[in-house]
Amino acid sequence: MNFPRSNVDCFVPDGKSVVDALSRCTHLCIAAHQDDVEILAYPGISHCYDCKDAWFVGVVITDGSGSIREAQHQKLSAEEYSALRRSEQRKAAEVGRYGAMIQLGCSSESVKKHSETLCDDLLEILFLTQPHTLYLHSPADRHETHVAVFLHCLKALRRLAIRNIPKMIYGCEVWGSLDWLPRQRRIALNAGDRLALAAQLLTVFSTQIAGGKRYDIGTMGRRQANATFSDPYAPDPSAGIIWALDLLPLVQNHGLSVEAFVQELVDEFSAEVKKRIRRFS
Repeated sequence: MNFPRSNVDCFVPDGKSVVDALSRCTHLCIAAHQDDVEILAYPGISHCYDCKDAWFVGVVITDGSGSIREAQHQKLSAEEYSALRRSEQRKAAEVGRYGAMIQLGCSSESVKKHSETLCDDLLEILFLTQPHTLYLHSPADRHETHVAVFLHCLKALRRLAIRNIPKMIYGCEVWGSLDWLPRQRRIALNAGDRLALAAQLLTVFSTQIAGGKRYDIGTMGRRQANATFSDPYAPDPSAGIIWALDLLPLVQNHGLSVEAFVQELVDEFSAEVKKRIRRFS
């Protein structure tokens, strides 16, 4: 793999070559920041954890230098803080038994701009991994960098040959829940297995937790809440759910804009709410 940036980090926990590690991938996640992978793609991590014929690979786009810092890290340079966050992500890959972990080391500001280089990098990763299942940020996410990363991923996916497009492409919740999606559009991904592993993966990122962002508590709580409030007339289906959106139609239909795709979801939600109100008015 030939990346133009010198700060790209390719880590393979079991020591295989990067190319060999990527070629065995079945579940891939491309996310914006360190710890986003563990928040949005835990169902894939859990599925591959003890599976001999399934391997999870994570990709983080940004360098993490702009993340919230606790007092003891305030004096670190951007490069030093990025190195610290990179080491946490490597640790998560070891804990989760990932097939590989790639950190591209882009700045958040560069990600928010047009970049053929980033698109080419993502295209190469997609071609080398050829996963069955792909986890991405949702286009309805409230975080600007998450949306920018999603758009870069979409551009790369639309350049793939049809035979190389993943069979399942999920847009998952991080900043903002997807429980508002109409029932027929909302996909429940099971995040209720290996709860100790799920918690351990989140606590690896101590820079964020100590800095005042309790992603560990918030993430586990939201997954349980999603399961509990998924159906008012049935028991909880599991100990945790991550809501996801099927992105395959958006990838396959090059004429469909992201704005139109999301607007259709909003319109369906609006119609569903109005119909429910009118039924009892």
